[in-house]
Amino acid sequence: MRNANIIKTINKTNQQDDGFTLIEVLVVILMVGVLSAIAAPSWLGFVNRQRVSKANDAVLGALQAAQTEAKKKKLSYSVSFRNNNKSPEIAIYPGSTLPTNPVWKPLGDNISFKPGEIIIYTNLHSTNSNTKASANITYSTAGSGTITFDYMGTLTDVTLGTAGGSSEQLGLKIAVASPVSKSSLAASNERRCVILDTLIGGVRIAKNSDCQ
Repeated sequence: MRNANIIKTINKTNQQDDGFTLIEVLVVILMVGVLSAIAAPSWLGFVNRQRVSKANDAVLGALQAAQTEAKKKKLSYSVSFRNNNKSPEIAIYPGSTLPTNPVWKPLGDNISFKPGEIIIYTNLHSTNSNTKASANITYSTAGSGTITFDYMGTLTDVTLGTAGGSSEQLGLKIAVASPVSKSSLAASNERRCVILDTLIGGVRIAKNSDCQ
């Protein structure tokens, strides 16, 4: 009799420990959903910041490459920026005039941006080298432009801005940002930029509200 009671107790315990109840499964699913909803925006924001930072590093690298070639070969060298079907591209070439058949390359040698992930914005004239089209960057539409370094790696025939009491900010500016949506070219608030603000070709980087 005692053995029979022990067997019944064991069987009852096994039944109680056999799997999860429907309510327990639903609670786990709900918790996973809540945690995912909390974590997803933070993760996407982190990925976007990393992408924009890498794109800005590539812009800086392109400028430095053109400047290095100019000093090395003792002749003018240029780097042009553009957006082609919502994909940022650069061309580095000797002289200040874009060749008839320039070699355009995706921004960043080891970076693969999907169309619409990164857009270039500038305050540069679209055709005249080292020329500002406006005081500040236009973020409502994609930008383009050309920076030319002379044989010493400095900027010539350039107007960086006005001093004194003017509200105009100094410098030639190239910025990168993710657009607000896939169907828009307007920039989101996560921005990075490279600013050339000295005649000797010195550059500095900035982000977000400092990229005006």
